[in-house]
Amino acid sequence: MKRSGTAILPLHYGKVPPWLYERMSVLGLSIVEVMLADYGKDEVLKRLADPFWFQSFGAVMGMDWHSSGITTSVMGSLKQSINPRSKELGIYICGGKGRFSKETPNELLIIADKTGLNGTELVRASKLSAKVDNTAIQDGYQLYLHNFIVSDEGNWAVVQQGMNDADGTARRYHWHSENMESFVDEPHKGIQGINQGQILNLTASEAKESRKGILEISHTNSEKIMQDFANLILPAHHDVRASDVDLKKLGTLLYMTRENQPANFEELLLLKGVGPRTLQSLALVSEVIHGAPSRFRDPARFSFAHGGKDGHPFPVPINVYDETITILQKGIEKSKLGNSDKLKSINKLHTIISEAEKNFTPDFDINDVIEEERQNSWRFGGKTVFGDAEKPSKPKPIQLSLF
Repeated sequence: MKRSGTAILPLHYGKVPPWLYERMSVLGLSIVEVMLADYGKDEVLKRLADPFWFQSFGAVMGMDWHSSGITTSVMGSLKQSINPRSKELGIYICGGKGRFSKETPNELLIIADKTGLNGTELVRASKLSAKVDNTAIQDGYQLYLHNFIVSDEGNWAVVQQGMNDADGTARRYHWHSENMESFVDEPHKGIQGINQGQILNLTASEAKESRKGILEISHTNSEKIMQDFANLILPAHHDVRASDVDLKKLGTLLYMTRENQPANFEELLLLKGVGPRTLQSLALVSEVIHGAPSRFRDPARFSFAHGGKDGHPFPVPINVYDETITILQKGIEKSKLGNSDKLKSINKLHTIISEAEKNFTPDFDINDVIEEERQNSWRFGGKTVFGDAEKPSKPKPIQLSLF
């Protein structure tokens, strides 16, 4: 069993507005569909079990790039859009926030009945992963969300989150069943991180020994344990700062999509009629779908696709968001009919920009980019939880200087 990592996030309260939540469901489903077609179910589970990818995924969907709300909104919107098509997609999402988390065992047994999977083992894995993070590790966080994602082949991932009212943070825990033979016999096989000795020792030959292992964990220093996992720690500030992003990656993206489009760029990508602003969003969505794990170390960068509901780094550009969804959905539909050119072109977009990064030196002020986005937000149907973006009285055109 593989515990793949954790994320520590500022604790935010509030609801996601319906206009964003519904779009998150559609965009999230589209991204998952493309990943399923290109990489398969195991890769989708692997991505969901990566705290850095998960945060980037939430940011590209227009949620607050650094907040605890990404977890509940991403998993809730995915469950809403994926479960009605689970039989077709081969992915099922159980559990949720609060009382919905307690429904996980019943949901897993229903899925097991439909798919022929071992429901007892799935329920056991769900309960043990929650028990370890909520009870065995005394880190001050009480779980309030538990999602269990399982494929029709029996592999699974867990995304669960706890809160610590004392310091105003939430901690998200990720688990992955990759290479699992037994929850007890070979726990935490292949833990990511620097080896600092024996931790979370649940190794035993029989299931009854699992309780002994959990008791042993409870006596282990939790801070030492946490150091052995991929751990994402995000700052408390709402605004996106230069220190939050990889400027080389962001600068290349902006330059290639806004200012240096070769005459044949759109033809090359088979995305004629797509403007620079939508191309910027598509490039970041493409990276979420096709990018290597090393590209998700700065989740804040992905908020430059569709902004954030709280207005950071800028209001959510609804028109751009909808165009991104439309392009993805049309690509998926054509791919099902045997024509995958549009989806291949989106993949190619990520490849082109990744190649350009090798010889790119960033020379721009990220605050100028954010200000330009805010000045133009009204043109793209910008929205936040506070209302619609307004046309500025004196718009200031900004020319990026990236070289």
